[in-house]
Amino acid sequence: MAAAWDFRGRVAGSAFAGGLVRAADPTGLSVRRGVLAVLLALVLLLGGCGKGPWNDPYPEGRALSNTVYTSFDERPKHLDPVRSYSANEYAFLAQVYEPPLQYQLLLRPYQLVPLSASQVPVPRYFDAAGKPLPDDAPAAQIAYSDYLVQVRPGVRFQPHPAFARDGSGALRYHGLTAGELRGINRLADFPYTGTRELTAADFVHQIKRLAAPWLQSPIAGVMQEHIVGFKELGERLATAAKLDPIARVQALREARLDGVEVVDPTSFRIRINGKYPQFTYWLAMPFFAPMPWEAELFYAQPGMKERNIVLDWYPVGTGPFMLTENNPNLRMVLTRNPNFWGETFPTQGMPGDAEAGLLADAGRPMPFVDQAVFSLEKEDIPRWNKFVQGYYDSSGISSDAFDQAVRIGGDGGPSLTDEMQTKGIELITSVETSISYLGFNMLDPVVGGYSEPARLLRRAISIAVDYEEFISIFANGRGLIAQGPLPPGISGYRDGEGGINPYVYEWQDGRPVRRGIAEARALLEQAGYPGGRDPKTGRALSINYEAVATGPDDKSRLAWMRKQFEKLGIELVIRSTDYNRFQEKMRNGTGQVYMWGWNADYPDPENFFFLLYGPNGKVEHQGENASNYDNPEFNRLFDQMKFMEDGPERQALVDQMMTIARRDAPWLWGFYPKAFALHHQWLFNANPNKMANNTLKYRRLDPAVRERLRTEWNPPVLWPLWATLGIVLVLVLPALWMVRRRERSTAL
Repeated sequence: MAAAWDFRGRVAGSAFAGGLVRAADPTGLSVRRGVLAVLLALVLLLGGCGKGPWNDPYPEGRALSNTVYTSFDERPKHLDPVRSYSANEYAFLAQVYEPPLQYQLLLRPYQLVPLSASQVPVPRYFDAAGKPLPDDAPAAQIAYSDYLVQVRPGVRFQPHPAFARDGSGALRYHGLTAGELRGINRLADFPYTGTRELTAADFVHQIKRLAAPWLQSPIAGVMQEHIVGFKELGERLATAAKLDPIARVQALREARLDGVEVVDPTSFRIRINGKYPQFTYWLAMPFFAPMPWEAELFYAQPGMKERNIVLDWYPVGTGPFMLTENNPNLRMVLTRNPNFWGETFPTQGMPGDAEAGLLADAGRPMPFVDQAVFSLEKEDIPRWNKFVQGYYDSSGISSDAFDQAVRIGGDGGPSLTDEMQTKGIELITSVETSISYLGFNMLDPVVGGYSEPARLLRRAISIAVDYEEFISIFANGRGLIAQGPLPPGISGYRDGEGGINPYVYEWQDGRPVRRGIAEARALLEQAGYPGGRDPKTGRALSINYEAVATGPDDKSRLAWMRKQFEKLGIELVIRSTDYNRFQEKMRNGTGQVYMWGWNADYPDPENFFFLLYGPNGKVEHQGENASNYDNPEFNRLFDQMKFMEDGPERQALVDQMMTIARRDAPWLWGFYPKAFALHHQWLFNANPNKMANNTLKYRRLDPAVRERLRTEWNPPVLWPLWATLGIVLVLVLPALWMVRRRERSTAL
C-alpha cells in the first residue's frame, strides 16, 4: 500500500507509522495531553468571567432578587413568643408575630401605635365596688383597670398546615397517625396549607399560655402581679403539666382566666390590679402576640417533637414575613407572607425627616422586600469583609474594623473613612435605650450612707472617674455621657444645660465640661479623707471593686479603673470573679463598688427609676436595685410618678427625682452606649428604632444598583491565572520542542 508523506517528511496515514510513533515516544503524547488539559481548564475558567463576581456566595440567578442579605452570630434558642426574651431571637420572631401594639418608627420620644389591634386601648378605672372612676382618680382609689383591645379586621394568619382542611371541612393534619407522618421530616413536607382570620380568642389563648407552668414564660412572675386571676390560673394548670402534650393544650383551651375574656370575635378585655399605666408597653412585646390553638395542637401531636416540628422551630403568625428555612448552623430565611394585611409606611416623622428622605415611602404598602437571608457568621472578620464587598446589605462595626470604617474628628464626632465614603456607605448612629453605670453599695459603711461626708466621697469619685476617656479608649467613642439614669428617647429625659448633673459638670460654651480633679480632691478632704488617706489608719483609703473578668481585654480595663481612683490617692482593690459569684455578692451586699448596666424593657422613666426605688433593694427585697439605694423622698415621688401619664406634672416629678438622685450619687452615672450601623447606598429606611424589633418590613432595596456595584467592587483577579499559563508555557514548550526533534529524527 502506498504511503503518504506529510510536509514534515514523516510517514502519515498508515497503521505502521502510527504504531511506530507511539512506541518510539509515549511521553510526547502524554505531555501534549497535559498541556491541552491545562489550557482547556484555563479557557473554561476564563469563559465565566462575564457572568459576575467569582466570589459571589449566593446562588446564580439571585443577583437581582428583592432579597435582603444579612447575618447572625448566635442561633436562636426559642421562637415561641411565650418563651423568647432575647434580642437575637426577636430578630426573627418580631417579623413573624404581631402583638396588639408597636412603636412608631420615627417619632421620639418613642410612641405606641396600633399593630394587630385597631387602636391603642385606653384603660377604664373602677373602685372596689365595681363603680367607674374618672381618668384622674387617685391611684389609691383604683381597684382595677380594664383594657378593651379591638382586633384589626381582615388580618389573616400565614399559610400553614395547621389550618389545612379537607373536602369535608375537617382539619386535615390533626390526629395524624405514625403512618401518615412517614416521610415527613420538616414542615414543608406537608403538601397542603390553609389560613383563617385573626380573632380575639387567639390573643386570649396566648395570654393563658403565659401562665402555663410547663412553658416557663420569663414574664409569668411579673404578670401574676398585674393580671387578675393570672396567679390562680398558673396554680390550677400545675396538674395539667403532668398530662401528655395534646391533653395540656386542651386543658389550656378549656381553662378560664378571670382577668381576660373574649367580649366578641373582634375584641377582648384584660383586667389589671390597681393602676399600671406601663401595661400598654407590654402589649407591644411578642409575649402578647396572638396564638391560634390549631397551631399549638398541630405541634403537640405524637411524632412531631422527634422531627423537630415544633412551635419553637416553626413560628405561626400574621406578620409580614414567615420563617421558611430554619437551619441555625448555616442560614435562616424569612419570606414575604402572601396573606399579610397590607400595613403602610408611616406618614409622620420628626422635624427634618422628610428632608432627609425618611418619609419617601410614606403611605406605601409594606413589606418592600420579598425575602431576607440571614447567614451564620461566628467571626467578625468574614462578616465585615462580606459587607465591604457588598454581599451583606448592612453591618455593625466590630472593634477590629472600627478604624477601617470610622474616624473621630476633633470635636469627638464620628465620620466615615474615605474608603467607606467612596463606596457610598452610610453611617447611622443612635443612642441605645440603656445605661452602663458604676454603682455604690449604699449599705456599705465606707462608700454608702446618706451623710454629707458620704455624699462628698461619692461626688469626688464621680468627678475623678473620667468616663469620656473610658468611652474613647474602650468603646471607640461609641457612648454618650450619662447625666442621670434616663437615656435620650425616654420620656422625662432633658437635654442641654437643664439636663446636666451639676455636681460633676459645668456648662461652658454650650456643652457640659467635667469639673477638675482639684475640685474632686477638695471634696475628698471635706469628706474626711485628705489626700485620699483614711484618718483611722493613716494609710490610703482602700475600696473594693467587684469585677467580672472573662478575657484578656478586661486586664487593661481594670488597670484603667484603678488609675482613676489613684488620682485621689485611693487604693482600688480589684476583686475579680465569674458572673455567678458576682451576682451572689450583689444579692448579699458584700461588695462596695461595681459596674453594671440596664436595657430598657419599655421607654418609660419608671423602667429606669425603679432601679433606685428602695422597696426594690436587692439585699432586702431581691429586686433590681443593686445599689440598695433607699431615699424616702425619692420613694414617695416614685410612687406618684409611676402611675401618671406623660405631661408637665409628671415631668416636674421626674425633675425632682433626678435632683435627689444626683445629690445622693448612688451611681456614678456612666454612659449611654451608642450604636453605630453601616448600610450600603442601595438599602433604604435603615434608620434605627431602639425599642422596635419588627423593622425588616420598612427596609427597601434597589437590587440593580447592588448588582452593578458588587460587580465593580469584585472584579476577577486574573493575574494568577495568566501567571500560571505563562509558567506552563515556559516549562512545557522546551519539552515539546525536544519531543518534536526526537520525533523528526526517529521518523527520518
